[in-house]
Amino acid sequence: MPREAEPSNNERAFILEALRENIRLDGRALDAFRDIKLAFGDEDGVADVQLGKTRVLARVSASVTAPFPDRKFDGIFTVTTELSPMASPAFEVGRQTETETLLSRLLEVALRRSSALSTESLCLLAGQKVWSLTATCHILSHDGNLLDACNIAVLAALQHYRIPDVTVRGEEVIVHSIAERNPVPLALLHRPLCVTMALFEGGEKVVVDATVREQQCSEGEVVVTANKYGEVVQIAKLGGVAADALVLLQCIDVAVERVKELDQLISRALEKDARERDVGGLMAELRAENER
Repeated sequence: MPREAEPSNNERAFILEALRENIRLDGRALDAFRDIKLAFGDEDGVADVQLGKTRVLARVSASVTAPFPDRKFDGIFTVTTELSPMASPAFEVGRQTETETLLSRLLEVALRRSSALSTESLCLLAGQKVWSLTATCHILSHDGNLLDACNIAVLAALQHYRIPDVTVRGEEVIVHSIAERNPVPLALLHRPLCVTMALFEGGEKVVVDATVREQQCSEGEVVVTANKYGEVVQIAKLGGVAADALVLLQCIDVAVERVKELDQLISRALEKDARERDVGGLMAELRAENER
C-alpha cells in the first residue's frame, strides 16, 4: 500500500528542535494559519480553497428525491470526499484510506450532525419529495491539514450555492428554472469551522495548521469545531499522546479566535464575489429595461 514519504531522521530532528524554540520552518507563529486563498467558480456552489500548498475544490449539487422513511419532513444532506493520487502518492483510486474515512466522519459531525444546514427547509412535499443536497470535496493537493481546508471549502460552497425555487400545487412539485425565478440561498443556521492542532513535547506544545511534515513529526492531534459565537460543536482527539485538560482548554481558546478570523475571511470572499457578479437576476434586467 503506498505511503507518504517519511521525513529523514535529520529532518525530523531539525523540525522538532526548531519547535522547541517556538520556530516553524515557514516563519509562522505557532497559532497562525498559512495564507488562505478562497475563490468561487462561475457556477453557484463551487469553492476553491488554497491553504498554503493544500488545495481543495468543493462542489454542491441538488436533486429531488424521496425522503428517508423515518425522516419524512427532512431533506437529505451528505458530504463526500474524493482523494486521488494526484494530491498525494498515499492515496489510491477505488481504495478508501484511513485518512479519507476520518476526514468524512469529522466533516459529517461538523456540518451535518451539528445542524448547520436546516434539513427541514429542504422538504418539498412531506413524505414524498425532498431536496437531496450533496457537497463533494475534491482533494487537489495535499500538504497537511486537509480537514480545515475541506471544512472551509464546503461551508463557503454552501453559502455560495443557490437552490432552484419551487412551487407546490397539491401533490405536484414544479422546479423553476433560473429564467423563471431567481434561485434562493440555503437556510444555514450557523457556520461551524474546524481548527486542527498538532501536539508536540508530550502534548504540552500546540501547533495550529500543521504542514504534512509537521504532522508526521507530531505526537497527536486535536480538532476543535466551533462557530463565531464561541459555541463548540465538537472536540476530537485523534490518537497519540494524552492531552491534559488545561491543554484542551487552551486549544479551545485558540480555536475560537481562529474561527472568528476564518468566518470573516469567508464573508469577505462572498461579498467580493457578489460584487463581481453584480447579482440582480432576470427581474432586475427587466426593471432596467422598463426604466430606459
